[in-house]
Amino acid sequence: MAHYELTLDQKIEVYYWMRLTRTLDDMAVALWKQGRGVGGMFSQRGHEAISVGTGYALAPEDVVAPLHRDLGCYLLRGMTPRRILSNLLARETGFSRGRDANMHGAGDLSLNIVGFISHLPQSVPVALGVAMSFLYRQEPRVCLTYIGDGSTSAGLFHEVMNMASLYNAPYVLVVENNQYAYSTPLSQQMKIPDIVRRADGYGVPGVMVDGNDVEAVYRVAKEAVERARSGGGPTLIEAKTMRMMGHAIHDGAEYVPRELLAEWEKRNPVLCFEQKLLDEGVLDQAEVDEIKHRCQVEIQDAIDFAESAPWPDPATVEEGVYAP
Repeated sequence: MAHYELTLDQKIEVYYWMRLTRTLDDMAVALWKQGRGVGGMFSQRGHEAISVGTGYALAPEDVVAPLHRDLGCYLLRGMTPRRILSNLLARETGFSRGRDANMHGAGDLSLNIVGFISHLPQSVPVALGVAMSFLYRQEPRVCLTYIGDGSTSAGLFHEVMNMASLYNAPYVLVVENNQYAYSTPLSQQMKIPDIVRRADGYGVPGVMVDGNDVEAVYRVAKEAVERARSGGGPTLIEAKTMRMMGHAIHDGAEYVPRELLAEWEKRNPVLCFEQKLLDEGVLDQAEVDEIKHRCQVEIQDAIDFAESAPWPDPATVEEGVYAP
């Protein structure tokens, strides 16, 4: 069994993507608090290690179908901060050209990104279809997608897992177990404490990982991706983390115990990885500060670009939609 580790240069690159993700997320939240937001906004604070670690495990030719809390994966795959913030501000330069002012539909097939379907877990069978196409064409490519903890109780999850297993599809499904399905805690959704146990029922490998440890996430994701690429079939990965804000910007998450959030904040994936790199001597404080500054400049540029971009022309409202 291969054991995948990040090189020193890769660790620095991964830290940059995590820091860029956190900076963009923080600035997007700030825009809404200042009344400058237009549509919806879903913070992915706490998910950086999952979105970056899994996305980094993919090859350029692989396909990914991220969800609304996988901002790091979008960025890593080439969806620029300018395009993302333009969409959040409903501008013509966003990926939906102002038709959906959030991360819904955030796809670009030229980047091998399948657009996010807002009704979870609808992306799961779409991604399986992509994986099956690779199987039929005998292409050494993999499709990876994500699902929330609550959605693993939906029928589609079970149907897809059964089919992926039966046909040995080159498919990786990542469960982002962030403890709450909107406002419903995991204990009120299912009796099993570990969702990964559901993999046994379909005869596929199930791997549980600390979703706040980006190196651990990368290792298990890389192993699953390369196993699928070599004909080994699908893998179910459960990454345990915590959603550090509400379901969306309008949700104050009063239903989440404050002490629970305080405990998980100690495991902040960005700060923990940053401290690890400092302790190992991979980066010094000046280099960390330079990466932070670089990210702030990049995101401020994206905000300036988005706020100066044109609004969509109302005359084009029927363009690019299935049913005008």
